[in-house]
Amino acid sequence: MQKRYNFGKIPEVCEMPHLVEIQTKSFEDFLQWGVPKTRRKNIGLQEVFTEVFPIESYDGSHKLEYVSYSIGKPKYSLEECHKKGMTYAAPLKIKVRLKNQKETKEQEIYLGDLPLMTEYGTFVVNGDERVIVSQLHRSPGVSFEKEPHPNGKILYSARIIPHRGVWLEFEFDINDTLYAYIDRKKKILATTLLRVFGYAGDESIIKAFCGTERIDSINRYNPKNLVGHTLAQDVAHPETKEVIAEQGAPLTRELIAKISGEGIKSIMITRSQSPEIMATLKKDHTQSVEDAYIDIYRKLRPGDPPTIDSAKNMAERMFFDPRRYDLGAVGRFVLNRKLGMKIPVDERVLNAETLVAIIKRLVAIKNGDGDTDDIDHLGNRRVRTVSELLQGQFRIGLARLERSAKERMGLYDLESMMPHNLVNSKLISSVIRDFFGRSQLSQFMDQTNPLAEM
Repeated sequence: MQKRYNFGKIPEVCEMPHLVEIQTKSFEDFLQWGVPKTRRKNIGLQEVFTEVFPIESYDGSHKLEYVSYSIGKPKYSLEECHKKGMTYAAPLKIKVRLKNQKETKEQEIYLGDLPLMTEYGTFVVNGDERVIVSQLHRSPGVSFEKEPHPNGKILYSARIIPHRGVWLEFEFDINDTLYAYIDRKKKILATTLLRVFGYAGDESIIKAFCGTERIDSINRYNPKNLVGHTLAQDVAHPETKEVIAEQGAPLTRELIAKISGEGIKSIMITRSQSPEIMATLKKDHTQSVEDAYIDIYRKLRPGDPPTIDSAKNMAERMFFDPRRYDLGAVGRFVLNRKLGMKIPVDERVLNAETLVAIIKRLVAIKNGDGDTDDIDHLGNRRVRTVSELLQGQFRIGLARLERSAKERMGLYDLESMMPHNLVNSKLISSVIRDFFGRSQLSQFMDQTNPLAEM
């Protein structure tokens, strides 16, 4: 940057900030240029490569591992690029290792030229200066909202927004039944979704939200101390197995007398009330994790005949695969802050504990204990800088490269192949070239005057 001279008589109160530092710092973090390969943080390019690799063959006999990446020196200077209509870029190379049980082959592969940012936060593409515009979007995490129903009732909802993956939304209907919407498509009961996350039986769901307590001898308790509690499980006759009282039934003096009169001494009751969860469980016909897998599969893919394996694989890919579902460090931080949790920020997939905490908070807000979020407030939005935007493009290219490499592993004799035979670098370079040349976020820099440039 050029040195600035000040001829004013009034001294500066504070130093002039670097107005494009957010762009230049973001790109530096993306490249980690100059940082030794062994000391690079898991951000930017490094994070994308470690997410996709290793790539395994379908039979598991061969594995393509990522070792490191390197960025060379630009072939042309900035002035030459402007004069000759060239792109100011540097060669990007990746070192990979092809392994099997017998041998290991290591090779450095050229992936393409990566445009470099100038000190002014711009890129020179085909001789023209371009800028990558930062994007303002909804912050990953969870937001609690409310919306009036045509009948006048206020309906409350919670929306889980990941950094990457399906959107998950919980919403009450007019009957206070809680539903879950996956990617704003088909709705399923919230308790059905909870079974997929490990709460297999009704009793485990009730215990998570209401707490349970076993009364070993009902005759020892004063009935007035039990009235108002809810049965946490069905009460059946000890001999005929006929259900005397169903799970979720509120205990009254008459019901207590009836249970005691049948010679039943032990019952399971809830410690607190959650009529919303009880109402949802009453409509839930699934009784196990397998039932939940099948129900979700039928809702999302109504034309396909479901099997346990296919339904389970779909659910696991949707929620538990870090490559497909990622809350992001920001998303996990927002969840921890809003829900009062202390889950490590590197745990970036949804878990049962988080889902239960979100539903509990939603129920509390519905009952008047807490406020909803303003989705238009800037505190619920964040800026996606050039680093995140480039990461997204590299993920697209590397996902295509992964599919291509797996197909080649299945077609050719891997014993005689080198790593460069499996890596199609054009899949990466074409994505990056299209992003800088055609993306709406890549724009010609307005050079009318210095203010227009900013």
